[in-house]
Amino acid sequence: MRSLRSRLILSHILPLLVVVPLVGVALLYIVDTQVSLSNLANELQQQAALTAQIAAQQPDMWRDANQARIFVSRYSTFHRAKVTLLDAQGNLIASNDPNDADQLGQPLDVPNLSDALTGDSTTQPNFILNTQTQVVEVLVPVMAANRQVLGVVRLTNDLANMSVRFERLRTLILSVLAVELLVGIGIGLVLALSLERSLKGVTEAIYGVASGRNWETLPEKGPQEIRLLLRSFNSLIDRLRLMEETRRRLLANIVHEVGRPIGALQSAIQALINGADRDEALRRELLDGMEAEVERLHPLLDDLAKLHDQILGTLELDCRATKLTDWLNQVLVPWREAAQSKGLHWRADVPLTLPMLEIDPDRMAQVLGNLLSNAIKYTPTGGSVSVAAGSDAQAVWLRVSDTGPGLDEEEQMQIFEPFYRSQRSHRFPQGMGLGLTIALDLVVAHGGRLEVESEPEQGSRFTVWLPWGGG
Repeated sequence: MRSLRSRLILSHILPLLVVVPLVGVALLYIVDTQVSLSNLANELQQQAALTAQIAAQQPDMWRDANQARIFVSRYSTFHRAKVTLLDAQGNLIASNDPNDADQLGQPLDVPNLSDALTGDSTTQPNFILNTQTQVVEVLVPVMAANRQVLGVVRLTNDLANMSVRFERLRTLILSVLAVELLVGIGIGLVLALSLERSLKGVTEAIYGVASGRNWETLPEKGPQEIRLLLRSFNSLIDRLRLMEETRRRLLANIVHEVGRPIGALQSAIQALINGADRDEALRRELLDGMEAEVERLHPLLDDLAKLHDQILGTLELDCRATKLTDWLNQVLVPWREAAQSKGLHWRADVPLTLPMLEIDPDRMAQVLGNLLSNAIKYTPTGGSVSVAAGSDAQAVWLRVSDTGPGLDEEEQMQIFEPFYRSQRSHRFPQGMGLGLTIALDLVVAHGGRLEVESEPEQGSRFTVWLPWGGG
């Protein structure tokens, strides 16, 4: 009983082993004592009543013993029961029972005979049970047209003659119960083994994942609870596969993004070691390049730190009431300088009527910074970058637009995925592809949404919607 299989099998079969025999015993008892005996008595009563009606139409035979014997002989050819005819005084006048031959013309001592001789047709069947015989008998008075009792019809049936019939019935009941028990045990075994196979499959799959052997999904079949367990396991496998793929892409991007500036730094250091520091202009140029490469590493480290928070689920907000107009004007200053220094046209439309809003100003500054960084990075010199804001009754919106290369419909569905970087020839392959992913997570954490509208060669427009419930 230590294995799950044995417990499942026992839990399915044990109720059948207990219930079916009890039901069989109770059913046999009811059939033997109630149904069979009662049916026999009712059948005998009906035969006696019909026999009495026929005998009433032959009043002469109650005075002529020969006619009575002929009637009994004819009756015997159609029925198994023993028939006895008694006259109005209770004397035996005819019988098909050989044991009654020496009592012809004599009165019989039969229970309820006196009631039947008075014309009482409600006499109940007599059950005579002893060690020698088991008999059920019925007495029915035969009435003349003037309501005078002509005699009594007595039908007797030996229960021993019914033993074969009862035995067949018992055999049939026991056979049905045995088949039912075997079928129930078979179905119980199938269900128990099927459930055990499902649970064993999930257990082995989980062990395989834990030991690192395989990450295979399982077919979702079986009972509802097992399907739910399998669905949860498959979701876990899909999540693990995504995390593994993310880990690999993260490592590949880190190697790529960190390797390039480190290679540049190593080349510059080697040049300085080899005497480039003697030329003041060359030394300054090399140092400026080294500083630029180090500066390029800072956004990479920031993105990795934010991704770490995202994976661990530690994305916490420090929300406080913020005057959006003042906050936006402060956040946009460095990005305006960055855009203008690249030769882009800058435009900011920030209304003075923007409401107070509960936000984390630093986190939302990261969102806006990621959107503006992409807009400035991907817009060629001579293009334009614009920022606009507004509000309606339900939400505040912040919009960043550019005249860069734009995005096709397929890219619009992929740009928010971690590590995605456009393969279009006119897009810069810089960064790790985490900026928009982090921006989306931060907007969702504020209860808002981030939308993109774009067409190839027509620029892009990103809109942040933040709920506020103003009127």
